[in-house]
This record gives sequence, C-alpha cells and structure tokens, in this order.
Amino acid sequence: MNARYTPLYSPAPDRVDGTLLAAFKRELGEQNDRTFASYADLHQFSIEEPALFWSAVWDFTGVIGDKGETILASAAMPGASWFPDARLNFAENLLRDRSDTTALVFRGEDKVTGELSRAELYDHTARLAQALKASGVGPGDRVAAVMPNLPETIVIMLAATSIGAVFSSCSPDFGIEGVLDRFGQIDPKVLFTVDGYFFKGTTIDCTDKAQAVMSELTGLMQTVVVPYVECGHPEGTTLFEDYIAEYDAEEIHFERFPFNHPLYILYSSGTTGTPKCIVHGAGGTLLQHKKEHQLHTDIREGDPLFYFTTCGWMMWNWLVSGLASGAKLMLYDGNPFHPRSDVLFDYAAEQRCRIFGTSAKFLEEARKTGLQPRTQYDLDCIDMVLSTGSPLAPEGFDYVYENIGSDLQLASISGGTDIVSCFVLGSPLLPVHRGEIQCAGLGMAAEVWNEQGDRLVGEQGELVCTAPFPSMPVGFWNDPDNSRYRAAYFERFEGVWHHGDYAEETEHGGYVIYGRSDAVLNPGGVRIGTAEIYRQVEMIPEVMESIVIGQSWQSDVRIVLFVKLREGDVLDEALEQRIRLQIRNGATPRHVPAKIIAVPDIPRTRSGKLVELAVRNLVEGREVTNQEAIANPEALAYFKDVPGLAPGRT
Repeated sequence: MNARYTPLYSPAPDRVDGTLLAAFKRELGEQNDRTFASYADLHQFSIEEPALFWSAVWDFTGVIGDKGETILASAAMPGASWFPDARLNFAENLLRDRSDTTALVFRGEDKVTGELSRAELYDHTARLAQALKASGVGPGDRVAAVMPNLPETIVIMLAATSIGAVFSSCSPDFGIEGVLDRFGQIDPKVLFTVDGYFFKGTTIDCTDKAQAVMSELTGLMQTVVVPYVECGHPEGTTLFEDYIAEYDAEEIHFERFPFNHPLYILYSSGTTGTPKCIVHGAGGTLLQHKKEHQLHTDIREGDPLFYFTTCGWMMWNWLVSGLASGAKLMLYDGNPFHPRSDVLFDYAAEQRCRIFGTSAKFLEEARKTGLQPRTQYDLDCIDMVLSTGSPLAPEGFDYVYENIGSDLQLASISGGTDIVSCFVLGSPLLPVHRGEIQCAGLGMAAEVWNEQGDRLVGEQGELVCTAPFPSMPVGFWNDPDNSRYRAAYFERFEGVWHHGDYAEETEHGGYVIYGRSDAVLNPGGVRIGTAEIYRQVEMIPEVMESIVIGQSWQSDVRIVLFVKLREGDVLDEALEQRIRLQIRNGATPRHVPAKIIAVPDIPRTRSGKLVELAVRNLVEGREVTNQEAIANPEALAYFKDVPGLAPGRT
C-alpha cells in the first residue's frame, strides 16, 4: 500500500464509541430516522440539511439562549441569514458555571503563575462590567485591549461582551503604528493595556507605547493599565484594580442580543496594506466553536485545554471559547522555548493537559533542535495534538508520533481569522494520515476547485466553500455596502466563498494545504504550492527555516529559495546540491529553485506565518509599507537589494 495512505494512527473502536461526536451522530440519526454509517455520511447530511444540522448542534452542545423557530432564513452567499429570531449573550455561555472548580491556570515564562476558579472569573467579570457601564460603554461600543495572554485579558473580553460591547485585541509586541493601524479604525471607548511583558526572561516596558497610543485614539474615554511587570503606568491612566475597586461582585444581568450581534473585531495580517477589520457575530462564533470543541476535539467538562497563542491571533478567541464547553484553560505568555526548550511540555505534564495546541512552526523548531519530550515527561495525558498557523509537513507528523505520543490524535487544522474557526480539521472518528488534515468540518462545504469552477480530487486547486455557515463574518468595519467584504471572498467564484488557500482534497476525504494561493509559484505556467518545497527543505538538517518566492524573470517566473542555516553552517556548493537533489527527488524537477541564497533570518507574521508576498515585493523593488504586521521586521532589510536578484540582472 502507498505509504501516504497507511494511517499513522487509527482510533480504537471503544474510543470512537465513547466520543461526543459518536453520541451526536446517534442522536441526530434517531431524530431524523437516518443511519450514518461513516463520518462522510454525517458530513454530507450536514451540508444537505443545514437547518436540521445546526439546530441539532445548538441543542447538543448546550447553547444558552433562545433559539427561535427559524434556523436558516436565507442561504445566499454573501447575505445568509442564520437564526434570525435567536437571542443570546456570548459571555453568559462562557460563565455558565460559578463553582469553585478551576476555570484557568496561567504561566508567564518562569516569572509568574496564577489560577482562577469559575466563581472568581465570574466575580471579576461582574465588577469590571459595572465599571465599563459607568464609563459609558454600551451595546455596540468598542473595547480594545493591547494585552498579553493573561487571565485579565479574558476578564476584559467577558465583561465587554456581557454588556454587548465589541471586543478587539492585539498583543503588546505590536509597535505603536501596528496598534493604531488596527484600533485607529474602530474608535474604541475604553482601552486596556499592560505596563509591560516578559520575553526570553527580559522585561519589556510598554508604558511609553501606551502613552503614544492613547494620545492618538481620539474617541477614547478611559485607559486602564493592568500591572504585570510592575513598570508603573502613564499619567492619565487608571490601574485595573482601582478601576473596579468600588464595585461588588453582584449577579450579572446578561442581556440577550440577536444572533449576529457584533462580538469581535479581528484583523487581517496587514502585510500588504492596512489590516482589514473583520467583524464576527456572537452567535456564529459561539456555535461554530462549540461544534469544533465538542464534536471535533471531544472536549469534556474539566478537560485541560492548551493552545500556545497571543492575543493577536484568532486561536486566542478559539481557546477562550473552551469555557463554554467546560474546559480548564491553560494560558501561557512569553517565549515557548524559555526558560528551557521543553517548557510547554513541562506545563502540559504538570496540568495533565488533554488537548495540546500549538503551531506547525513550533513543532518544526522542536524537531530541528532534537527535543524529545516523551523521554523526560509523562505525556500519556495528551489525547490530541492540534497544529495550525501554517501547513504541517509530513516530518512534523512523524515528530509528534515519535516524540510526544504514539497513541494520540494529531489534528492539523486550517481556517483563519476570516471565519474565526476552521474549514478543515480533525475528527475523533477518523484515522490520521501522514501529511494530511483529516476532513472537512461538519457543516462546512469545503471543496477544491480549478480555475473553471470544477471540483478536483487528487489534484491541487483553490479551497472554496460552496454553502453558507454561521461563522461567516458579519462584515467589515466601515464597509456599509459590503463591497470590500464581497471583493475579499466572493468575486473569484460568484456565490461561493473563495478562501485563498492552494489545496488538495485526497481520495479518502483528507486535505493538504500547499500555502496561500496568492503566493503560489508559476514557473513556465505550472502552479506550484510553496509548501511542497518547504516540506523537502525541512528534511535538510542544516536548514533551520526557509522562504521561497517566484521572481519575475525574463518574461517568466523563476523560483528563488532563501534559507536560514544552523549556526556554524555555510551554504557551500555541496549543501546547495543536496538541497536541489532533495527537492528534485521529493517533489519534481520543476520545484527546484533557480537560486538558493542564505539569509540571516526569515520574516514571519506575529502568528508565525511566512510572508512570501512581502519578500517578493522587496526583491522586485517594491516597498513594504506596513511592516508592523511582521514579528521580526528587521529580517526584511536583507531582501531589499539582494545581489543577483534585481530585475534585469543575472
């Protein structure tokens, strides 16, 4: 049998039967006099009968609110109308339990630890909600946060959304312009920030940044500073404890709002211009997250749930929704390899983490550095490893099963800020194949199309979604006629969501993501996904990271590969030849780069995504004006005038 189709992991029958998804499948079948013989059968039903499916998800996952009689009033895309009569409060669903059980635990590198019970989380939220109301914040007003991944950040989000305000966040490592590019568009009434944060053991003072940001946000009524590293706070700001000091922890009155009431404003990466402000609704976000948490991730009451993320990445929003399914959240802020390279696995073992989420970049770096956590820690508690942010290479799959656990489900997942959730992800009913995402999400009509709009299986093309789903954005901020929203997703294929990923649907229903389609290489008119090259280059021990672009060259496109090498190694002719041979043998001769160039660092966004378009623009003489979206913007400098790459030079 082809190795690609030999599973790395298959769930045992009793494990399958005990999942929430199996229970949901049985219950849905009984309600509709159907038998679902497979996941594929269930998925097909969820696409063909969206009203029946999403109504059942609401009931099974225990959404708190008034569902209403109508589930899907219009299936137009864009313009679908879900649960038009429903009323709910997002925060009420996350604060459903006021017991003394643990709601969340926290680590800030090796500097700070913390814990909050569900009762304490509720009480802190109640006090802050009153303070926000006293500051004039009401439904629809924006509350912004420049915060690390702290317990207080969750309290701020819950307090804001409990009163119907719209929450928006970014991480404190954003520069002043990066913060203003985002919050300057949405005019927040209250800004929460932090005095500083820790990174690789160093204290980073944020007080000057806070002063600069608040001075530019003209509609701001109040700035509140959360003391984390004890750097003080700027004049004109209020400390968090002082802000809530006069309010008691009374019962919260959760006003229930329409299904599409704005909940979050998230932002596109902004690497090619000012970030788009993407507005997500409370009902769609909640319902989609509860589906993904309970049915796809099998989260139960009290399960320790970890995801390494910042508050500038949608995975933070995904993580905190775990409270609605009873999860115990594990928060971590700082560098994931400090103070030791195994710090996240130490945390996982200590908390008996059941679901361990991270990025493909983290797993690749752990693999490259030879980290073997299962030899040092008891990680039998981990039932599932989640990976996203960029495509996980087949070698990353091998690494997880060899070094984290052999009897766990590895769920590579893919979606994005655009939908604050996933199009394709894992299923506890299915096997895991090397290098593949397991399946399309329930209720998500994900397909791969060619340029003519024909469905492809076993071939590469554009990832699309052919039917509406509840977590589609409400729209973009300051886009009253929805023209920018429509242009972003619906102009390529009319009435169909075009996601912008280059992908392949496999013969058994899995998916492989090959990178962003706007970064796809096109030498000689043949489309090549960048991930195909990365997968081969990652097998070269000397290469720590790489980035590949298609450079316009002599009326065609040539492939240029930049590599960051292991300390002490050099890119000599022998290493170049090994890289070329690996790519040729592992992919095709068309994938072999015309140029291989060593660089000191590889630029990435703050969520770990490679920025191929920014590098291509620099190489071809175009400026990259919005560098605030880059986590390491200094890495871009090298690409401005690379010898041998300027157009017209050889």
